[in-house]
Amino acid sequence: MLQASATELLDQLKEIIKNCKEEDFSRPLPVLSNSTFGQHVRHTLEFFLCLFDAKNEGLINYDNRKHDTFIETDSSLAISVIESIQEFLSTQLEDFPISFEANYTLKEGEIAKMPSSFNRELAYNIEHAIHHMALLKVAVNQSLNYIEIPDNFGVATSTIRYQASSNA
Repeated sequence: MLQASATELLDQLKEIIKNCKEEDFSRPLPVLSNSTFGQHVRHTLEFFLCLFDAKNEGLINYDNRKHDTFIETDSSLAISVIESIQEFLSTQLEDFPISFEANYTLKEGEIAKMPSSFNRELAYNIEHAIHHMALLKVAVNQSLNYIEIPDNFGVATSTIRYQASSNA
């Protein structure tokens, strides 16, 4: 269930990346505080990649992302990464325990640790992806309006259900 939701979100993300001109993928956009479309894509994907790594390491720490500039500047690579994540999600159907750690302070070494699980972190990744997709939707509407946005792109499923029930 979670894997299918994540795969569908990544399909939507892949679709708008395919429709983004290569020069626009890495162009700073004022509406994104001069970050780029590609940086938001990379950031979103690297959270999934951290989850991928947690399978082997038993630990997830989103602070330790690679910040891979190739993903944020090469839309074909970003699409390839999405497809790799989707392949992983199609094979990882079982939940398993992992440890979560993060530093929520500006001081080095003040790490909070707590138990988590693959499914809990996948649910977090879904919410995180929706948030960044909503930001990308604003960027597309303001600066890259030649890109067609899929229905419900960047909208939480709870909001979609609520809107459907209030329109019935």
